[in-house]
Amino acid sequence: MMDHAAFPPVPGPLAGLIGLAPPPLLAPALDRILRETLRSRPDLVARLGVHATKTFLIDPTDLPLVFLVRPDPARPSIEARRRRRGLPHGWDGRIAGPLSALLGLVHGAVDGDALFFSRDIAMEGDTAAVVALRNAIDDAELDLLSLAAESFGPVAAVGGRLARPFAAGLARATGVALLRSRGPL
Repeated sequence: MMDHAAFPPVPGPLAGLIGLAPPPLLAPALDRILRETLRSRPDLVARLGVHATKTFLIDPTDLPLVFLVRPDPARPSIEARRRRRGLPHGWDGRIAGPLSALLGLVHGAVDGDALFFSRDIAMEGDTAAVVALRNAIDDAELDLLSLAAESFGPVAAVGGRLARPFAAGLARATGVALLRSRGPL
């Protein structure tokens, strides 16, 4: 079983600051990153198969926001919502856990199966869809910093390359997988 302390929660003041971001203002950037990711990685959608049209609730339990993600190549969408009196409705599968565990899963720093079996990450709803999403993410070898930078053109890509050493240093200091490792951090 993995040590739960290996996945530190987002500090309260930082979570509060993140919670100040109005979800409607996040939508254009999140949608663009999702569309560009799916466009540049068609194998991710192919790996999802029949589950590509499902809606997934990504629930970083230590943040005041949750994310509804629909990777449907015809109409991809991602929507940030404030965590209020329970979870939003309209999702097929949910993946929940500390942001650090979710980032570790996306960036390949930890084994997805181990996260589920250790209960560091929980899933509910359409289990087949959630497992397909996890497998697609594992195979895609995603790096969120690079994806975000690439989604906004060459100038942002340069900014992403400049931000990489800072993110790597922050990852070493916190133990949180802020980007996909290209070797030891």
